Amino acid sequence: MSANIKKIVSITFLLSFAFRAFAPASGTMIIIDTTPIKPFKKLINAIGMVETRYDTLAYNPDEDAVGYFQIRPIRLLDFNKRTGSSYSMNDLFRYNISERIFLYYASEIGPYNFEWIARNWNGSGKSTILYWNQVKKYL
Repeated sequence: MSANIKKIVSITFLLSFAFRAFAPASGTMIIIDTTPIKPFKKLINAIGMVETRYDTLAYNPDEDAVGYFQIRPIRLLDFNKRTGSSYSMNDLFRYNISERIFLYYASEIGPYNFEWIARNWNGSGKSTILYWNQVKKYL
């Protein structure tokens, strides 16, 4: 047995005794309620302000965009195709469904680049820079 493996086994053995010493009495269970981590919460609020001023029932007839996140039909079609969902445009007036769609795309980019997420959410091209500047004001 190599020295590293011996160290790992020894540490594991010692930790098992330490954890047992601090464990609750037999038959006792401790449940700790933790606050969920929501890495996109600030961005969701900022985009909601820019897009609709937090209006879940918003509709833009010029773009046929619906709900809090102003989701267009092409985005919904892409989401349904990628996920096997079958949401309709009317479903997008329900915040939880619109949020699920937004989070799907935001998660593909990751929680650490709000600018890239917002600009991609808005579309493509130079106009997304202006959009990002608006969103940034509310972060």
